[in-house]
Amino acid sequence: MSPAGACVGVGGLVVVSLLGLLFFRREMWKRLISSVPLHRTASSGSTSEQDPEFGGERYVTQVFKYEELQKATGGFSSSNQLGDGGFGTVYKGNLRDGRTVAIKRLYEHNRRRVEQFMTEVRILSSLRHPNLVTLYGCTSRRSRDLLLVYEYVPNGTVADHLHGPRAGEAGLPWATRMSIAIETADALSYLHAVTPQIIHRDVKTNNILLDNSFHVKVADFGLSRLFPVNATHVSTAPQGTPGYVDPEYHRCYQLTDKSDVYSFGVVLVEIIASKPAVDISRRRHEINLADMAIAKIQNDELDQLVDPNLWCQSNCEMIRQVAEVAFSCLQADGDMRPTMKEVVEALRGIEDAKGVEADAMVEEDDYLLKERPAYPIIILSQSRSTTSLSNNNSQSK
Repeated sequence: MSPAGACVGVGGLVVVSLLGLLFFRREMWKRLISSVPLHRTASSGSTSEQDPEFGGERYVTQVFKYEELQKATGGFSSSNQLGDGGFGTVYKGNLRDGRTVAIKRLYEHNRRRVEQFMTEVRILSSLRHPNLVTLYGCTSRRSRDLLLVYEYVPNGTVADHLHGPRAGEAGLPWATRMSIAIETADALSYLHAVTPQIIHRDVKTNNILLDNSFHVKVADFGLSRLFPVNATHVSTAPQGTPGYVDPEYHRCYQLTDKSDVYSFGVVLVEIIASKPAVDISRRRHEINLADMAIAKIQNDELDQLVDPNLWCQSNCEMIRQVAEVAFSCLQADGDMRPTMKEVVEALRGIEDAKGVEADAMVEEDDYLLKERPAYPIIILSQSRSTTSLSNNNSQSK
């Protein structure tokens, strides 16, 4: 064979190889975006329809038409904007069937966004927990924009109430903070207990919504990962929000359920401190709240970390115990951190102990009242100018 013929042959082989690689990647991508099938659920007055490309598995959710959601938000009017997240803008909307909803409009329509979109649909359409936000539906992946439709949670985020626009001078009362901590921990424990296990990977106070009764709704599952059965970790590039990302995950590229535990530890510190996870206006070694908390707890300087308003509510011992739970969650070595189930048990134990203590005080007061001797009480009669004496067992007439 001539040199020219050999070159042509090699060139042809390279072209065929490249075409084969492109075909393989295309098929893998098609398999990825079609791996989460959706089915419509009945909805009065809805114009939704089933997306035929989602296949036949039973992930029950509603597929809305883009035009319906566009109209529901007033054309995605800025007046209906509820907030901006890391991956999209959230709008308040009113559907034709009368439901008020929150509609997330993802910033871009590319491969990465479709993957996040499908992940969130797959997770939220298959889970039910009182402290997880409810997904009502979504648009087709082929629509003009990728839109997700959730229940409307009207009371902002935990971040808003701790150190944001909804934070009042007095701040959230301690009982409300404890309830938020326990409900959030319970939702994460539930995610870690299902099969396959789900790692949220973006636990933060901005992703914890509150209803009007201050009950928790954990949201934003775009970065979540489904763990293979019996896997100890998943090797993946670190993702999440600065200040909340597990340092071990960031260093070793190994995601585990203990990564969520670390992030929750930061949330727990925010709850007792009313400070954001990252604040560049703080001193250099205190910019990261987790670092600040570890130092203050180790040096027995909790009063310099905790929201001063909380010390005034006679909860010092409970706050110290919650700080200890947060400290255990923030351990650098993931193996030294508790599981989310253990965190829930610890927080409930702290709350229950406070209840037992309160009951004991009531019982003691009742006992003292029963044993108290009957002292004379001077009662001024309104009908006469004279004064009469009575004891605890008599009444003036």
